[in-house]
Amino acid sequence: MIKLLLIGIKDLKLMFRDRAALTFMLLAPFLLTIAMGFITGRFSGGSTGLSDIPVVIVNLDQGDLGNALEDLFNSEELAELMEPSASSDPEAARQLIESDEASTAIIIPEGFTESIIPANGATFGQDYVEPEPIQIEVYTNPSSPTSAGIVKAVVDEFISRVEEGRTSGLTSIVGLMKHGLLNPLNAEKEASELFQNVAESESSAITLKTNTEGADAVEFDLLSYFAPGIALMFLMHTVSYGGRSILAERAEGTLPRLMISPTQIVQVLGGKVLGIFFMGVAQLGILILASAIFFQVKWGNPIGIAVLILAAVFGATGWGMLITAFARTPAQVANTGTIVMLIFSILGGSFISLENFPPFIQTISKITPIAWGLDGFTTLALGGTLPNLVNPITALFVMGSVLFGISVVLFNRNGLVQQ
Repeated sequence: MIKLLLIGIKDLKLMFRDRAALTFMLLAPFLLTIAMGFITGRFSGGSTGLSDIPVVIVNLDQGDLGNALEDLFNSEELAELMEPSASSDPEAARQLIESDEASTAIIIPEGFTESIIPANGATFGQDYVEPEPIQIEVYTNPSSPTSAGIVKAVVDEFISRVEEGRTSGLTSIVGLMKHGLLNPLNAEKEASELFQNVAESESSAITLKTNTEGADAVEFDLLSYFAPGIALMFLMHTVSYGGRSILAERAEGTLPRLMISPTQIVQVLGGKVLGIFFMGVAQLGILILASAIFFQVKWGNPIGIAVLILAAVFGATGWGMLITAFARTPAQVANTGTIVMLIFSILGGSFISLENFPPFIQTISKITPIAWGLDGFTTLALGGTLPNLVNPITALFVMGSVLFGISVVLFNRNGLVQQ
């Protein structure tokens, strides 16, 4: 284990001695982030984020939950961020989006509340079947991807809290009745009180978007999207740079000498991989720290940031090792790595939000660590914490593990790990 760490730290030190590598890994993304800040107006007029996002709400439900969601967008917590307007015609609301007069239309269908909160006379028992919830339609404007993404995040959080309350509530009631702890005659009353609390809990969706003091609503900073997008793009170059160093050391004879030393092959290759991982973590960490200091970007929950960085670098390192396993020379790694970096940057949404792409492109984007990383960073920028990052973190660790496994098989086949 000590040898593995020493090899990894040695490669990290070599990176910091390479001025050209440092320029491309740290200075280039930092300068590009500054450029995106000026382009988006982040550095002009002292703007720190979005405001007055035009949202059209069509509440056909007029029930407790439909009204709660509508009240949420009209609440004081979102007063500076959202500019909601009401409509009774779904098609007219969609036309406003098509004509670029609003960023998002939220269409709450009739019967939405009744599909979640049991109506009077509902019977609970062991054979009770939950009704299929009616879905809310969020109709977004492709020309306003960031604004639409924020609106969608608010709606998703609201639905998540409601669904959580619905599932836990029904499970509790059926369980109590099954064990004889609740009289079936009182089930309707208990359910109504329970779901009434769910309907009144819309403020919990705002809790996720506020700071720990609960004073001001968190404004979404454009750099909270572009800065990690750019950093993740250059991360792909970093992992290919590390893979290129493996083949370069093999060509120069350094790697074969390590293979015949008392150091085990697993330790040598593992140390090289660990060095690439250290490079990626150092790069992302420095860029995030620099943007927080110089641009006042609020990255969100520090624990979530730390775990997400590790997961994103792990997933990207898997791709770096796969590229190295297929290549024969350092030049091939460099060329292939550049191509993969550009393709993944476009597919992953480094510059253009994935909301702008067709559904099949959004599905394909899931193979990139950039898409999952941006998903996590956006969640944190909106006030999320570590539990809200389960999907992107899990996907990134699974991605890295699968790619590492494939790379080891290819390394063995190509004779890279042979003494």
